[in-house]
Amino acid sequence: MRTLFWFRRDRRLQDNEALASCAGASELYPLFVFSEDLASLTALREASIIESVRSLDNSIPTGLNIGIGDSAEEIAKFVQQNKIDKVVATRAFDTTGMLEQASVGEKLHQLSIPLELVGSYYAVEPGTIKKDDGTYLKVYTPFYKRWYQHGWQAPFSIDVSSINWKKAKGASLPKLTRQTPFLVKAGEAFALRTWERFKERALDQYHEDRNRTDLSGTSHLSHALAHGEIHPRTLLAELGDGDGEEVYRKELAWREFYADVLFNNPHTLDDYFDAKYEKMRYDNPKQHKAKLEAWYQGKTGYPIVDAAMRQLVQSGWMHNRARMIVASFLVKDLHFEWQIGAKFFENHLTDFDPASNSHGWQWTAGCGTDASPYYRIFNPTLQGVKFDPNGDYVRRWVPELSHIPDGSIHEPWKTIDGLSHGYPSPIVDHDTERGESLARLEELKGK
Repeated sequence: MRTLFWFRRDRRLQDNEALASCAGASELYPLFVFSEDLASLTALREASIIESVRSLDNSIPTGLNIGIGDSAEEIAKFVQQNKIDKVVATRAFDTTGMLEQASVGEKLHQLSIPLELVGSYYAVEPGTIKKDDGTYLKVYTPFYKRWYQHGWQAPFSIDVSSINWKKAKGASLPKLTRQTPFLVKAGEAFALRTWERFKERALDQYHEDRNRTDLSGTSHLSHALAHGEIHPRTLLAELGDGDGEEVYRKELAWREFYADVLFNNPHTLDDYFDAKYEKMRYDNPKQHKAKLEAWYQGKTGYPIVDAAMRQLVQSGWMHNRARMIVASFLVKDLHFEWQIGAKFFENHLTDFDPASNSHGWQWTAGCGTDASPYYRIFNPTLQGVKFDPNGDYVRRWVPELSHIPDGSIHEPWKTIDGLSHGYPSPIVDHDTERGESLARLEELKGK
């Protein structure tokens, strides 16, 4: 049977359940479809996708078949040209992915070609974990307990050399349209090496160091997970019961929790999980361009915020603790809606994951999955002191403050020459804006 395997966010050959299900096909045509708007992404995001697919292409003996354009149109054309009998893909559970696979399925149905959707990007498929009454869980901790008790399959092993791969004539991999400040590394082999290094380097102390922005205490696997270059099953299978291992397992579960929440609430990709917060009084970005632009550019006058925003723009990645700090600052100190920040992250993060991005932002904004959400307002100065105590993270990304040698870097306006190299004064007073946020919450309650 001539089978087309449609790669999406599962760009690996091992531990790929959908690929394993059709590895014995008489002829297997691997296909990846690039969106036509690839060049509209930032240079680093464009490079991260192209390099991820290039690595996959290099790992397949015949190479990938490439499509460029609308997935449904490209797959239908390929199926007709190559007399394909069926199409297999990993099932998506995010809003955009579900709409895409529905469109492809409808197009193939018109051609009497089946679309088989197998497995997921997660250890436990979204929609699986439920309360005793059959409803989904809205709070992380009880979700984690049931998720852990449910368990997951062992990783899938595939004999790649036994697959009868086929390559048809078609498009080539797109080329980068812009230069990037550094070479983007991606792909399954790189992800597996990163995992091995993390286990040796930082896993034992993960519970202690993961929140430190100045240390390399995280796994740096968010890109690989987002692109499907490694499956969470692969990671979970090797975790024991150490403190660092347990906390890392819980962090993987957060990713699965947000995927489950988005699957059960598809509208929350860009809409409020708790609808009442839509009625809160927010500042209009058109009327407050200057302070929004200061946040975009990392020139708010709060060093930990500015270091994080510059790290994002310059590297395509941001430390997870820093993501919470800048999100709280945008919503609680500058009073903008969370979607503004989520879109900026989507445009810049090379590890962009729709569920984690939308619901990470909503958790920090106070309108998401949390028992007592809105009262959590991060003090950017105290966060800097706690998670970058010596100021090394700030000095790396904010050169205007590199002359300050110690932790006083987090309040440069208090040192004699702190602002002498062009760094701005704080654009807002945190204590004042914290009070304003809580006052707006009381307004909302009054409504």
